[in-house]
Amino acid sequence: MEQTVDVVVEGGKATAAPPIGPALGPLGVNIQGIVDKINEMTGEMKGIKVPVKVIVDTATKEFRIEVGKPPASQLILKELGIEKGSALAAKDRVGDLTPEQVKRIAKAKFGSDDQASVRQIEGTCRSMGVTIGEGKVTEEERRKAEEDKKHVMEEEKEAEKKESGAEAESGEEAPEGGEEQGEKAGKGE
Repeated sequence: MEQTVDVVVEGGKATAAPPIGPALGPLGVNIQGIVDKINEMTGEMKGIKVPVKVIVDTATKEFRIEVGKPPASQLILKELGIEKGSALAAKDRVGDLTPEQVKRIAKAKFGSDDQASVRQIEGTCRSMGVTIGEGKVTEEERRKAEEDKKHVMEEEKEAEKKESGAEAESGEEAPEGGEEQGEKAGKGE
C-alpha cells in the first residue's frame, strides 16, 4: 500500500524538521535519505518554495519523490529579485518584467511560452503589482508604495480595534439576553 505526503519546501533547503519529519516519521522510512533526495532534486530552485510529493510504499519502505512546479508568483519574485508583491497591486507597482522574462517564466511554469501560458503569467503579474515592459520602478514609486502600504496597515489596525471593541460590547450584552432567554424558557414562556 502506498501513502503520499505532500509538502512545500524551499528549493535545496528541506530538513527533517516540520513539515517533513513529522509527516514521514509514522511511516518508518529513512527520513534523512528522503530529505537528501528532495534537496538534490530541488537544488536548482534555491530561494523558491516548491511543492513536493513523497510517495512511500508502506510494505517495502521504498519511496519516490515527485517535484511539482513552483507557483507563478514565486517565479516572478525570483526573476525580479524581490520578496513580496504589492499590497495595493492596482495602485502601486513593485517591479517590471520584459516580455522575454514573462515568456521565460511561462516556459518554466507551464513548459510552454504559448499565448495562453503567457497570459496566465501576465495576470499573476497584475495581481502582484508587477508591470510588463513599462521600465524600471523609480525610487519615487518605491517610496509611494511604502507609504501606501503603511497607510493600509494602519487602516487595518484601526478596523481591527473597532471590530474588537464592537465584539466586546456585544459580548457583554449577549449573556444578559441569553440569561433572560433561558429564564423564559425555564418558565415555559
